[in-house]
Amino acid sequence: MRADNGDILFHQSGGCCDGSAPMCYPQGDFLVGDNDVKLGEIGGAPFYIGAAQFEYWKHTQLIIDVVPGQGGMFSLDNGTGVRFLTRSRLFTDEELSALGA
Repeated sequence: MRADNGDILFHQSGGCCDGSAPMCYPQGDFLVGDNDVKLGEIGGAPFYIGAAQFEYWKHTQLIIDVVPGQGGMFSLDNGTGVRFLTRSRLFTDEELSALGA
């Protein structure tokens, strides 16, 4: 995707038209808002989530996977035959303690 689009970023969709799929955009095509939280990076590409959704999911580990399927309408994975998928699991008490939660 970088070869075709340059720098990219990911944003965890909040559940509108494309469900709650992680979306991938060229940097500059998606405006990160004041209410977006940067969770980390995937291969050097920043990964953001909306603050309200972060509050709901902050006790979970999010694992971004690639699976066969159709990507989101505006996401760069659209039309590639694969799509991004968010899997999650609850943090253990030990992990939450280590995170300072």
